[in-house]
Amino acid sequence: MRKKLAWLIGGLTFSGLIAPVLALDTSVGEAGINARRLHAPPYNLLGRKIGIGQVEVGRPSKFGLDKASSTNRALSVYGVFHRDEPANANMFVDAHAAMVAMIMVSNDKRLRGVAPEARLYASAVGSLRGGGQPLECISSQHVALQNGGDVRAINFSFGEPLSRDPRENPILDGNAHLTRCIDWSARVHNVLYTIAGNQGGGGIPIPTDNFNGINVASTMKREGEYRKLDFSNLSDLPIGIGRLLIEREINVGGRRSINLVAPGNQVAVYNLDGAVVPVTGTSFAAPHVAGSVALLQEFGDRQIKADNPQWSLDSRRSEVMRAVLLNAADKVADPGDGSFLGMQHTILDKDNLTWLDGDAARDPNIPLDIEMGTGQLNVFRAYQQFSPGQWSPTGAVPPVGWDYRSVNAGNVQEYVLEQPLAGGSRAAITLAWQRRVELEDANGNELYDEGESFRDRGLNDLNIALVPIDGNAAATRTCASTSAVDSVEHIFCEVPQTGRYKIRVQYERQVNEAEQPYAIAWWTKPNS
Repeated sequence: MRKKLAWLIGGLTFSGLIAPVLALDTSVGEAGINARRLHAPPYNLLGRKIGIGQVEVGRPSKFGLDKASSTNRALSVYGVFHRDEPANANMFVDAHAAMVAMIMVSNDKRLRGVAPEARLYASAVGSLRGGGQPLECISSQHVALQNGGDVRAINFSFGEPLSRDPRENPILDGNAHLTRCIDWSARVHNVLYTIAGNQGGGGIPIPTDNFNGINVASTMKREGEYRKLDFSNLSDLPIGIGRLLIEREINVGGRRSINLVAPGNQVAVYNLDGAVVPVTGTSFAAPHVAGSVALLQEFGDRQIKADNPQWSLDSRRSEVMRAVLLNAADKVADPGDGSFLGMQHTILDKDNLTWLDGDAARDPNIPLDIEMGTGQLNVFRAYQQFSPGQWSPTGAVPPVGWDYRSVNAGNVQEYVLEQPLAGGSRAAITLAWQRRVELEDANGNELYDEGESFRDRGLNDLNIALVPIDGNAAATRTCASTSAVDSVEHIFCEVPQTGRYKIRVQYERQVNEAEQPYAIAWWTKPNS
């Protein structure tokens, strides 16, 4: 079992015992994703009552059921399963799963997780002999149905190598059984999947070719802050001596794999014996994102309960979470004048280049950087992106906001910004929608059962642009995202000149349904 886990978990390495400084506190704090600020007053966000999930080969221990829980009282897991059945005591308890769970929900005073009061539901797939992707799909579905069918995010810190895929000559085209399952579940169960995003020789690329989740790479510390891509990330452009191997392990058709990065190097957690150990890998970056969803969703649910007119159940949509998290990512630290939208960290790739040096900053057909996606998770900035609430295109919209809406084939939706933008400042806009995968439901029970399959109905093509109200064509070309292959469009452009602007969402090409739901998040700097 230990040898199999080495293939399936997300780039995991262990080091010897450490003493504080404690890196979980660092990765969750200001030097990392800045969640500690949301834990404290006046925000007091801990993920209360929000269901999140975890699927792995093994599972974390649960107090009152497993012996291992007696050595780690910091880990409070709400429900544990073996696939779609209640877990048996001490069966499939696994150190890797426990350490991933700690990052999400640890309530330890020294090593506090991202969302210490979220409700974590964890399923162990168990032995994959003769099972594999269908059993992983069953486990995912079961977790998605917990908490009264209201689980907001599910973390995948494991996956499948292409060598185990039963298709003839498998490639990363989104059609592996597990990948289709993830995209189906994201749509049907309204859950955001956060996937450990490492690729390359010996990697776990399935299901990183999904369309509807967030794939996460990892960063390591430089000068005390998490801001440089870790060398444990194996994804890269297909050039040089490893070109043939890399081409086999990245998405086909030019679609980028990584959406977001998060701290994942030398993160301190407890092992099953209660000792503090540092761990490294994308396995530990991805749960930072899943935990962040719980914090934001607790805030959103507060606004709904308070009957805030700018809030609706749309705030629970997984596409909204995807757009908000990606749009609020750190790229280049703000110089102090707000021109870079208050970004906290300058994130560096493996060659010490920033997002602005990559092709995503220059080519409107490429929304995501090959190594860092849209940048590094900053959950406090995501809160700032989320908190202004939902705004409709029927009236002028504020400088920062989001929306969930639909657009019909051949049509546009336009959001007119109520204030002029400052020339030379940056505008960040992210559009997210879903590939449509449908279940071939043989028995009509509306559940996936082993032996059933999925039908890929493809991805409609949507584009976005920041357009001057006077219709200046040159500025439109400068600030647009027009990928034909991705389920996300992202703009981070310099506003050409001071003036009034609008955001245009265009349904460019119909592949399946004529009406396409989408989520959009925008962040601009007014000229004040």
